[in-house]
Amino acid sequence: MSVAPLAGILDIVPYKGGEATIPGIEKPWKLSSNENPLGCSPAAKRAYQAAAEDLATYPDGDHAGLRAAIASRYGLDAGRIMCGSGSDEIFQLLGRAFLDQGDEIVQSAHGFLVYRLTAQQAGAICVSAPETNLTADVDALLACVTSKTKIVFLANPNNPTGTYLPYSEIKRLHAGLPDHVLLVLDAAYSEYVQTNDYSSGLELAGEAGNVLMTRTFSKIHGLAAARVGWCYGPQVVIDALNRVRGPFNISAPGLAAAEAAILDQDFANQSVAFNTRWLSYLTQEIRALGLEVTPSVGNFILVKFPSEAGKTSEAADAYLRSRGVIVRAVRAYGLNAYLRISVGLEEPNRLTVAALKDFMAS
Repeated sequence: MSVAPLAGILDIVPYKGGEATIPGIEKPWKLSSNENPLGCSPAAKRAYQAAAEDLATYPDGDHAGLRAAIASRYGLDAGRIMCGSGSDEIFQLLGRAFLDQGDEIVQSAHGFLVYRLTAQQAGAICVSAPETNLTADVDALLACVTSKTKIVFLANPNNPTGTYLPYSEIKRLHAGLPDHVLLVLDAAYSEYVQTNDYSSGLELAGEAGNVLMTRTFSKIHGLAAARVGWCYGPQVVIDALNRVRGPFNISAPGLAAAEAAILDQDFANQSVAFNTRWLSYLTQEIRALGLEVTPSVGNFILVKFPSEAGKTSEAADAYLRSRGVIVRAVRAYGLNAYLRISVGLEEPNRLTVAALKDFMAS
């Protein structure tokens, strides 16, 4: 008998990040991963470099400094914060701590792919609820909840659609869930939202016994390479996650950079202002070409292409790559007719619009 992994493991399709290279093009513009085009806070970079001077010492396994900085920034109890290697690790830890064979998770139809992977890794079943206008539907989500449901994952705003639910709908979703079901609010893009009816879920996670909110340093803070995320919620959930995570799951430079980043609100504000300007530009200019753009509150847009030959999303993707621009195909989400385009610097933003104009006119 040969060595074999657990049943179902080899059925998992690994998550694939946005591409970064184009054969024959030395420095393409990468608009495929929703990264911060302004980079990261200068203070965070300095902190990372300073911490990298001592790579022989283990990092703080308790993440005390970072948790204190996050708690101070948002007025939270540091003891109810847990930090992970990006939001992705937090989701995987949730699977390890709360999911078993035959359990179910519920997500919206076009929810972040890592939720499904989390379920598969635990031998659980992922149930996807229909959406309305590419937006999560509370009634549809609640209709999918059964006695086997352990977690409801909701990205708000959602990736890859860019749509969101107002806080009133989040509260309605929570009110409809049994107490034993954990509601996980993935607020990775929350800092970009500029609408008055939105909440990241911090209040609910602070009050309810079955709500966990997750955040990341990869987006607004521009620390995707450092791999740092955090969550806030009930003490019992935080305690469970701390028992299944690795003892040193975040590097010392990553911790230092994240702590400096959370304190640099000026950089975050600059990033929000930049994104607001160019998100509007991309949306308006691409709609003017006759293409459908889903309203987005994130740092990316979702563009729908015609089904006619030569004008499909695949053809558009290939044309953009020929012009040195990499965007994200979202066929893995069942959105075959769409491309997701991240907000970039001015030059690639304008180049993308010009390339799509030429593509549609060709």
